[in-house]
Amino acid sequence: MAEATALLGKPIADRIRSRILADRPPDLRPCLAVVVASDDAAVARYAAAKQRIADALGLSFRVETVDPAGGQAALDDRVAALSADPGVHGILLELPLAAGLDVETAIRRLDPLKDVDGLTPHNLGLIAAGREADALLPATPDACIRLAETVADLRGSRAVVVGRGRAVGRALAPMLVNRDATVTVCHSRTRDLAAAVAAADIVFVAAGRPGLVTGAMVRPGQVVVDAGISVIDGRVVGDVDAGSVRPVAAALTPVPGGVGPLTATLIFANLLRAVHLQRLAGRLR
Repeated sequence: MAEATALLGKPIADRIRSRILADRPPDLRPCLAVVVASDDAAVARYAAAKQRIADALGLSFRVETVDPAGGQAALDDRVAALSADPGVHGILLELPLAAGLDVETAIRRLDPLKDVDGLTPHNLGLIAAGREADALLPATPDACIRLAETVADLRGSRAVVVGRGRAVGRALAPMLVNRDATVTVCHSRTRDLAAAVAAADIVFVAAGRPGLVTGAMVRPGQVVVDAGISVIDGRVVGDVDAGSVRPVAAALTPVPGGVGPLTATLIFANLLRAVHLQRLAGRLR
């Protein structure tokens, strides 16, 4: 039996980067500010990876480091200051934050028109209302959908989203509905996860639990998109047990190499989109 087709993020990311290079405003160098409020070495690596992309695209980039010892007030104040700074056009909270810091509180200080990861209630509300054209879309759910669409038609498909977190599942489900999929959302209280997964045409997994979805749960012909990322014994792994799923599914995103590379690039596509929305709002000339 043939193994699942690998859904790679890099080819799509490369095409988007070419469009970003072509669409950069001639009169402005858009600036992305990444807020780092954690001592986690992985968070620093994520920010450094975005720095490399920004440099390659000729975009301005700032790392705003917030000492976790300063508490929630220091983080909130920095986000508010960046939101008010006319020289900053996009803001990203690099997750996870340090223990004791609340992302929901910080997001309330984030200007929705600079929210390049689409996490504010404003952008999520527009998505839920079916008004994606007016929103900044969350990058990871957007990447998941773009990868699935390379091999499947979402219209009329049965899609299951495993995980209901703010960063992926909460936005991914309504985005799938907007594309005429029939959507089931599974979570820690779902009684029969295996049955829900088996009933789907397309499986999106973003639960933060390594190896949660196994080959015993999936069936031939399914498309499986893994948005999970964890580090186990120095290896980056997803929420799908790839070794057992690959021989069964029709297509599978690898971890690493699938959703991640595309997500990082979509952040910068959103930066250009943020500039456009700020101009429509009269903030930029």
